[in-house]
Amino acid sequence: MEMRTLGSTGVQVSPLCLGAMMFGAWGNPDHDESTRIIHRALDAGINFIDTADVYSGGESEEIVGRALAGGRRDDVVVATKVHFPMGDGPNRSGNSRRWIMQEVEASLRRLQTDWIDLYQIHRPDLSCDIDETLGALSDLVHAGKIRSFGHSTFPASQIVEAQWAAQRRGRERFVSEQPPYSMLVRGIETEVLPVCADYRMGVITWSPLAGGWLSGRWRKGQEAPESTRAERLPQRYDLSVPGNQEKLDAADGLAMLAEKAGMSLVHMAIAFVIQHPAVTSAIIGPRTMEQLVSQLGAADLVLDDDLLDQIDDVVPPGTNLNASDNGWLPPSIVDPAQRRRNHRG
Repeated sequence: MEMRTLGSTGVQVSPLCLGAMMFGAWGNPDHDESTRIIHRALDAGINFIDTADVYSGGESEEIVGRALAGGRRDDVVVATKVHFPMGDGPNRSGNSRRWIMQEVEASLRRLQTDWIDLYQIHRPDLSCDIDETLGALSDLVHAGKIRSFGHSTFPASQIVEAQWAAQRRGRERFVSEQPPYSMLVRGIETEVLPVCADYRMGVITWSPLAGGWLSGRWRKGQEAPESTRAERLPQRYDLSVPGNQEKLDAADGLAMLAEKAGMSLVHMAIAFVIQHPAVTSAIIGPRTMEQLVSQLGAADLVLDDDLLDQIDDVVPPGTNLNASDNGWLPPSIVDPAQRRRNHRG
């Protein structure tokens, strides 16, 4: 598998990144099978694994750690994340120095490693000054506990703010961003991807199959497939929501394009993501061996300009069909009090 440089770090990673979110209670509770999936991905040429402390309450990190024990760790670029709550208590989440310094030690133990290659801030935390976060992450780099750090699902304005804060305060800087990106969720093409390219940041995209919408199972005239994810996130799957109906129409149109081109929709979806010049790697998150194998071949696929133009006709560049697919919305959008003068909540 042809390697790509992660931003300006000099670290070489595969264009497919194995996402470990589905290993453990959230997806596949069979640790042995999850380990076999990890080893199969490594044997196929993937050298990049992404997990997070919050995935199955730390179980995903434990599975990854055991899978890499015994000699495989040195050849794998391991990324994990911090931000979401890990247990009860007001200070067991967020982007504060206090929590980052505590939780990185827990991740290191679960991963059975002395260092983390890429430690990522899982979401913005507007209650915490970005310099507080940068200071903690920089100290971890200097201590050798992490090699570099990135963030996930940051809007362009906060990406720029973080880069400027690092320069002004003499901190280490964020080297990567991990945003949602697929043929149905293209909003990052407007500002996030150009900003990352300007700062020579790596981009590791999540959900290239748009949360299953591009798996081939969502087609017009068929019953919507059942999934626990759809039950948890109805705003992203309920077909009574206009944006989700648009996604169904688009998914059906894209499936027809893939059939006409003689490829699977899964392959076309992943190839579309990794073909963008600003994207370093796309995270694939298989729950089963079958799902992994069905996705591996996308790394060798190149979509021609004619097909890319047809995809643009179905979903125009820079378009998110449903705003809920952004992955993160700021309080200025979510909180009515920030949008209404004299609000009486």
